[in-house]
Amino acid sequence: MKEFQTIEYKQQDRIATIAFNRPDAANGLNLEMATEFALAAQRAAEDASLKAVILTGNGRFFCAGGDVKAMQESPLGPSAGVKQIADELHKAISILSRMATPLIVAVNGTAAGAGFSTAVIGDLVVAAESAKFTMAYTNVGLSPDGSASYFMPRLIGLRKTQELMFTNKVLNAQEALHWGLINRVVPDAHLMAAALEWAEMFANGASGSFAAVKSLLLQSPTNELEAQMALEAQTIAERADSADGQEGIDAFVEKRRPTFS
Repeated sequence: MKEFQTIEYKQQDRIATIAFNRPDAANGLNLEMATEFALAAQRAAEDASLKAVILTGNGRFFCAGGDVKAMQESPLGPSAGVKQIADELHKAISILSRMATPLIVAVNGTAAGAGFSTAVIGDLVVAAESAKFTMAYTNVGLSPDGSASYFMPRLIGLRKTQELMFTNKVLNAQEALHWGLINRVVPDAHLMAAALEWAEMFANGASGSFAAVKSLLLQSPTNELEAQMALEAQTIAERADSADGQEGIDAFVEKRRPTFS
């Protein structure tokens, strides 16, 4: 199994943790790190034993975005260099967004540029009190990547997204919570405990139901009302026919706690 150099991948029981691991470079995304991120995402998505995945950063930064120096020094030139990094980052985000396993993002510090974009892709997002969020792209003459133009308008609306992208406004953790970008803010020392609390909830719950929620929400923006309701009807019928669905229904009727597979 490949040993990562810029990503830390750990698994304990049914929970995997992926951590950006270039702390001396503010966890900036160079090509190696973006490629390893995609490989780590693929490993997690293909592991049927996993019930939750946590994404975080090592050190003071969650991720400072793209490594601008690495872009400048790319032997292919800045344009091709940044495209390579963006393509690998987008591969990772697509895998994590579409995998059946729920994703928890634990934002341990500053999330800038692609770091901000990646921070908000989680099914649940918890941030340390010291975390800060800024788009930062136009400060260096670039444009958003990392799915920001897809997820952020859906999370907070177009007007607030425009403010963040055009002005590079810096949000602290409480402001990010107020804006609807994250779910929870905790003291720095409690960040991973909070993420693990959610991960254990997923590990002990009905995995098929969580996967169904992810799938329904991902398809909702492109479906008409009736098409989405038809998908809901089909999905809930499939869940009712599953072992976990039958156990959940039986447990409810029998007034006991369900035991999911």
